[in-house]
Amino acid sequence: MSKSLDLTGRVAVVMGATSGIGRTLALGLAQYGADVVPAGRREEELASVCKEIEALGQQTLLKTCDVRDRASIDALRDAVLGHFGRVDILVNAAGITLKKPTTEVTLDQWHAVMDTSLTGTLLACQSFFAALKASGHGRIVNLASLGSFLAFYEVAAYCAAKTGVVSLTRSLAVEWARDKICVNAIAPGVIPTALNTKLLKGTARGKEILVRTPMGRFGNAEELVGAAVLLASDAASFLTGQCIAVDGGYLASGVNL
Repeated sequence: MSKSLDLTGRVAVVMGATSGIGRTLALGLAQYGADVVPAGRREEELASVCKEIEALGQQTLLKTCDVRDRASIDALRDAVLGHFGRVDILVNAAGITLKKPTTEVTLDQWHAVMDTSLTGTLLACQSFFAALKASGHGRIVNLASLGSFLAFYEVAAYCAAKTGVVSLTRSLAVEWARDKICVNAIAPGVIPTALNTKLLKGTARGKEILVRTPMGRFGNAEELVGAAVLLASDAASFLTGQCIAVDGGYLASGVNL
């Protein structure tokens, strides 16, 4: 068990790794010994992540990918298999959010959130299924949200998508257990990123979140790495269909004052 968190020799693909939580998780897996392929649409940002992975002594591969496009995902998968010969870990961290009164959300905006956060997760899981099965210890780590369990004001599309991610995680865990693929999710607490900083810093919304968080602070993306490494490792060999909240106690909280 002392080496069960060691990812040496494993190959991980991280969808949505150009920035924010996805980028941090890609680097975190590399720090624990995995060769990591970051995926996203922005080539310049991907190149930067690849350089950081190589600086950690791990191998990587630079190839853009759009999670909304199955052909693009398949092309990434084929490139990874052609270069490394295997895929052991898939992290689905791609997502976008939208704060807007639900009566004003257009169908295009709804689909944009769903296609990236929920359907993109499904497409990636489908595409990499055979490779993860061939691994013999495949691991899928999906990014859920506090919005998977609670409503957040005027972000209905995002919350619906992330609720779907948890349900999809459970369904795939049940279906793919016989293929020795463990499928789990992480629900991050409120973590300021490029997507949400303007909604959180110095706002009434941010202050309310802090009051409802027992630890009294926002989280850092680096604080998700431990859970991601656990779920990607041999230590999670009997752990599947679960969503781990790394949230400073937010979901456990009732009254804090």
